[in-house]
Amino acid sequence: MTEFYRESVEKVMKALDGTPQGLTDYEVRRRQKKYGLNELQEEKRKTAGEVFLDQFKDFLVIILMIAAVISAFLGEVESSFVIIVVVMLNSILGTVQHIKAEKSLNSLKAMAAPVAKVLRDGQVVEIPSKEIVVGDILLVDAGDFISADGRIMESHSLLINESSLTGESIAIEKTANSIYREDVALGDKKNMVFAGSFVTNGRGKVIVTSTGMETEIGKIAHLLNTAKEKRTPLQVSLDDFGKRLAIGIIILCFIIFALDILRGRELVNSFMFAVSLAVAAIPEALSSIVTIVLAFGTQKMAKENAIVRKLHAVESLGSISVICSDKTGTLTQNKMAVQKVFINGKVSTHDQMQIGGLEKKFLQMALLCNDSVIIDGKEIGDPTELALVKFAKPYNVHELNMRAQFERVGEVPFDSERKLMSTLNRMDNRTIMITKGAVDVLLPQIAKVETGQGIAPISKNQIASIHQINEQFSREGLRVLALSYKEVDASKITKKDEKDLIFLGLVAMMDPPREESKQAVADCIKAGIKPVMITGDHKITATAIAKEIGILKDPSEAIEGKDIENLTDKELRDLVENISVYARVSPEHKIRIVKAWQDKGNVVAMTGDGVNDGPALKQADIGVAMGITGTEVAKDASSMVLTDDNFSTIVKSVSNGRSIYTNIKNAIQFLLSGNMGAILVVLYATLLALPAPFAPVHLLFINLLTDSLPAIAIGLEPHNKNVMNEKPRNIKEPLLNRKFAKYVGLEGLLIAAVTIIAFQVGLSSNDPMVASTMAFATLCLARLFHGFNCRSKQSIFKIGIFTNLASWIAFLIGVILLNAVLIFGLFESAVLTTFQLLLVYGLAFVPFIIIQVERLFFSKNK
Repeated sequence: MTEFYRESVEKVMKALDGTPQGLTDYEVRRRQKKYGLNELQEEKRKTAGEVFLDQFKDFLVIILMIAAVISAFLGEVESSFVIIVVVMLNSILGTVQHIKAEKSLNSLKAMAAPVAKVLRDGQVVEIPSKEIVVGDILLVDAGDFISADGRIMESHSLLINESSLTGESIAIEKTANSIYREDVALGDKKNMVFAGSFVTNGRGKVIVTSTGMETEIGKIAHLLNTAKEKRTPLQVSLDDFGKRLAIGIIILCFIIFALDILRGRELVNSFMFAVSLAVAAIPEALSSIVTIVLAFGTQKMAKENAIVRKLHAVESLGSISVICSDKTGTLTQNKMAVQKVFINGKVSTHDQMQIGGLEKKFLQMALLCNDSVIIDGKEIGDPTELALVKFAKPYNVHELNMRAQFERVGEVPFDSERKLMSTLNRMDNRTIMITKGAVDVLLPQIAKVETGQGIAPISKNQIASIHQINEQFSREGLRVLALSYKEVDASKITKKDEKDLIFLGLVAMMDPPREESKQAVADCIKAGIKPVMITGDHKITATAIAKEIGILKDPSEAIEGKDIENLTDKELRDLVENISVYARVSPEHKIRIVKAWQDKGNVVAMTGDGVNDGPALKQADIGVAMGITGTEVAKDASSMVLTDDNFSTIVKSVSNGRSIYTNIKNAIQFLLSGNMGAILVVLYATLLALPAPFAPVHLLFINLLTDSLPAIAIGLEPHNKNVMNEKPRNIKEPLLNRKFAKYVGLEGLLIAAVTIIAFQVGLSSNDPMVASTMAFATLCLARLFHGFNCRSKQSIFKIGIFTNLASWIAFLIGVILLNAVLIFGLFESAVLTTFQLLLVYGLAFVPFIIIQVERLFFSKNK
């Protein structure tokens, strides 16, 4: 493939069969027919119907649907109805979430400029951007969006903002000169323009080298098409858990079915009983409860500046072990600020400069040779010049006052070729030319230097000192400007006058870290999360910021995109754990870095704001887009959007995610231990050939009231402040692990034991309905009390009895409705005596007491 940035304009023109007068209409039509329009293509997407049907591929859902059909045939219409409603609701929610997430390419298309100016047959014409072809001569001016990739033929002070592609916040100075180096990063191809970027200053002429999917933005569109969205750890765990649970229930029901047959029970009745048990055992409300808990979690996070676009991303946050973060605007303030100055032979920090006559003169001239202003808090102008305006204000030097006092009578605007700006001002009956610009360009034009002792010819030692300070500032990632002046006897100035200047000083600035970034990074490391900086900015700048906020410990942990260009995926995987900063990276590099971490078993969050971040945001386990500076492409490809563009908000979200996962796991433990209790009671009655302990309508009541409401309340347990002191959980560990199964089994056994005692007491009355009612009531109440146990692994007395109001509401609703059933003898229930009712309450309270005593006095979690 031709590297156009390395070729002369003439060779590029010849290679593309172009002419200085532009293409003919015939040639344009021929090329459009051969290569297509200048549009982004997208792969065929699933229809809403296909997405909806995909929701039914979950193994547990399949088992539930089979159970619903069988239940309907067996006359248990209520159970079938509940199962179908729950499954359909979850499928609709999943479909809506999926459709909302698939907007990335539409946003990419919207970024393309609607019209463009081109030369056709020697005439300037305005055409729809989709009609641009390779070889067209494109004319661009300040304010234009670039419609295609191209090689610059002419540049007149051309500045282009490519931040959405490269991540570099400062506009790039463009030139028509060839670049002879190989492996030049995208942001360093200063003689090229790229689709999706924006002209901030000047004008230029460009020959189009790539259109549509062949452009840099087209390559990103292709990556978005091919990037696979990762399933969250909870989705993987629930699928694995669902399969194990369903298989276990099927085996158990088969055993009970076989036992019934061996005992001489009729085949049809045995089969009906086994299916009824399966319906009772499967927690069909599980998916809905998870969805509701995640939805409440998103509301809480929205109040903390994190908008979650995909529900399951909430839980993924809690599993994160690596955060790959952009630098500009996320870890930094996205505003240039003065850090240090070099005046009168000494270096001062921005807040420690001692104001004397020379320092004040420096500030005044920095504001006079400056076009930016701050009016009513609104910043207008170039970020570098605005930094000087803000720097001077605390020293009571204001730009509007200076410019009103010392009139500007002439100027030579900034030029990207010479990298200087000069103004002519009337100051104290003198005419002063003030010049600021790049140190390496301005220093050769310096003849004198002003110090506290006055003005004198500049010495070699002073020049060497200035060079040394400039290099020192540059190594710290600072952008350095030099300021100079001279008195002139003229009413106007030109570029030729920018010589024989008097050196005043240097000013060094950078986009400083956010104040909270350092603490957020420290919190990450404490929580076992590795923060990684991935940026399109220069390595020196990136490492300076990373070192200041604690991401970088050693310079060897920082590399550039070109360093990983020739690495295989395996070599990158071996390297990735030792690197904390990646600079000058391309979209392909970002997605490879994310994949490398994932291949090592990590859950990866990726932050970004530009078009170039889209593929990596989609590839990451959770993509985090910036809400203020982020492009629509980045937002649509992400799982979460930060409304404050702040890295510390991600850390807070991780904390929320960990708490939410813990709550969901506790809710699942509640559901399974309660269902286990019911299964053991049924198994006990079956083995001893006793009457059925529950009527089908009892199981329906339990599923609707003593399952769902307490489980949801457990999911809303307040945030646990200690979760960030723990390491990220192992995503390979199944939800139903040995420790979890032990808790479920023991708690289920306790609930079953008290229910069996109540059942046996009821049987002693020689009324099977009384026995069934006592078993049903004890099971319901025991599960309602058990809801308080499942709020935490710690004792309820330690976390606070009344800290979760939702748990008390769920408990009271369950108790009130159960008592209504018992008092009025509803749902195939007998009216119990006072003794029987008190016994039910006493037995139901026993598991709660035993579990709380164990946690309070014997548990390691106390």
